[in-house]
Amino acid sequence: MLFSNPQFEDLKEQVRRFLQHEIYPLEKDLLSKPFAQMEPVLMQKRDKVRQMGLLAPHMPPKYGGTGLSLVELAQIGELLGTTPYGHFVFNCHAPDAGNMELLAHHASDELKEKYLLPLVKGEIRSCFSMTEPEYAGSNPLQMATKAVVDNDHYIINGHKWFTTAAQGAQFAVVMAVTNAQAQAYNRAAMIIVPTDTEGFELVRNLPVMGETGSGYASHAEIKYHNCRVPVTNRIGADGSGFMLAQERLGPGRIHHCMRWIGICERSFDLMCRYAATRQIDQGVMLGHKQTIQNWIAESRAEINAARLMVLHTAFNMQQHGAKVVRNEIAAIKFYVANVLQQVLDRALQTHGALGLTDDMVLAYWYRHERAARIYDGPDEVHKSSLARSILKQYGLDIKA
Repeated sequence: MLFSNPQFEDLKEQVRRFLQHEIYPLEKDLLSKPFAQMEPVLMQKRDKVRQMGLLAPHMPPKYGGTGLSLVELAQIGELLGTTPYGHFVFNCHAPDAGNMELLAHHASDELKEKYLLPLVKGEIRSCFSMTEPEYAGSNPLQMATKAVVDNDHYIINGHKWFTTAAQGAQFAVVMAVTNAQAQAYNRAAMIIVPTDTEGFELVRNLPVMGETGSGYASHAEIKYHNCRVPVTNRIGADGSGFMLAQERLGPGRIHHCMRWIGICERSFDLMCRYAATRQIDQGVMLGHKQTIQNWIAESRAEINAARLMVLHTAFNMQQHGAKVVRNEIAAIKFYVANVLQQVLDRALQTHGALGLTDDMVLAYWYRHERAARIYDGPDEVHKSSLARSILKQYGLDIKA
């Protein structure tokens, strides 16, 4: 009952039952058919979630959300993470969830009315356009995309990629340099660019581990050719882009980590079920083998440790803000991402050749979740940041 109460436990059970009865049975179709083909089915499921009053659980009620706390949302996020489209059906998926929070906290009333409210209602989708192929994503200060003021409009030119879910999105939140002469952290802004703007070019969906994907389940390369949008489409103050990106990524890393733990739990369950029922010789089950037993024991301990680390970080962030828990956020980002890789690999190995097929969800996760150690800051950056912070307490101040 740590971080919980009886009423919230009932809510979690409601979500768990919904996923088991409504989403798990769809997984083979979801993973074998294009997203566009399955989207109508997923939207029907989303309607059921809406009727349950659980849509957009991360948003406050005044915008139409459920209003869960960060700690509560983390636990719901773990449950939704047990299936690839859990977050999508509950309308708290990346990148929309982060864009909703960004708009809610920093957008004008006009932008909220035009973009936030339909996003929270699940009527439209969005994307987030920050990473550029010509520059290292680990250093967001390096950016070539520019937004130049022309009277009361910005003219945006640039090249982005790994813009998740761009295909079918109604707008992009674009990170662009608005003042190249400003101090490094004050050069950029975040600007809304509707995807039907002249000059917005979706070049392609990027093949990831051999899978191009479509719609929400894709990552796009985008070019901005003299895209003209009103200056009022800017989110927050000019020069605040880097600050907003960091603010967006703090809670976002909590959400990612708990989703990964959900993947771990589902993979662990599949591994244990298979070990207990797969006969490899007369009267000998796979689970009789000590190697399998070691994998089960190690996975259980690692998942439990990861969950407590993340919930502890979420609680402290909820109480004191993201800045206070910067070290903890760095630690959970690389630790949980690596637990995810280990548990997934053990589960897939336990299933043998079956684990490689798309008859199971494991192969899908194995393809797509390798990126966990790269996006939102690669492991190496988070480890270096954490180590520098610790060493500073011992008198060694290493500049970034």
